[in-house]
Amino acid sequence: MPFTLYPAIDLKAGQVVRLKRGDMAQATIYGDPATQAAAFDKAGFGWLHVVDLDGAFAGRPANAAAVDAILAATTRPVQLGGGIRDMATVEAWLKRGIARIILGSAAVKDPDFARAACRAFPGQVAVGIDAKDGMVATEGWAEVSSVSALDLALAFEDAGAAAIIHTDIERDGMLGGVNVEATAALAARLSTPVIASGGVAGVEDILALRAAGGVAGTIIGRALYDGRITPEAAIAAARG
Repeated sequence: MPFTLYPAIDLKAGQVVRLKRGDMAQATIYGDPATQAAAFDKAGFGWLHVVDLDGAFAGRPANAAAVDAILAATTRPVQLGGGIRDMATVEAWLKRGIARIILGSAAVKDPDFARAACRAFPGQVAVGIDAKDGMVATEGWAEVSSVSALDLALAFEDAGAAAIIHTDIERDGMLGGVNVEATAALAARLSTPVIASGGVAGVEDILALRAAGGVAGTIIGRALYDGRITPEAAIAAARG
């Protein structure tokens, strides 16, 4: 199974930012979304992972202009999450050129809609499972639910989701290493591809995820922006 890297472009007020543990008050600004998308494209990454952070908190898209600029700046497929809570929004983003929608809070709070979206657009809807101590967090990670990450993932096994994106909130943006064990354990229970997110600090994390087996890829954020890992080294590690 090929191992895919997803460099992250997180959007806040039209700019690229990185958060620590999803805290909007701990945002480091990195600049222009289109410029960043073009750089990731030129570096050779196969996909881009974009999150509308303001949208995640507001419950509706809030950085549409920045997303459009990213789409115009890259030839790579883009997956997008944040503030997508109804079918009309899913359809609108797909028509604008987004390759894959990510449903997070909606998967917990409106599972019937999320399952319907997966079935209506096979291969174009992923389920984002953001977990804190194994429990799913919603609303831009501001609320922790009573649903376990595994139970939520299993509930979508027959829905046709393109992937499960598993984020360990405690590690996100902290450069402390990815939670290989939890992600691999989740992947072992599922037939749906699992993408790791949160904590990638260097090449060793990519190699560990590949070695664990069953994990389809990983999202990389702060480590790329801070220069702890180069695009060339990351891509080489992913290819083995």
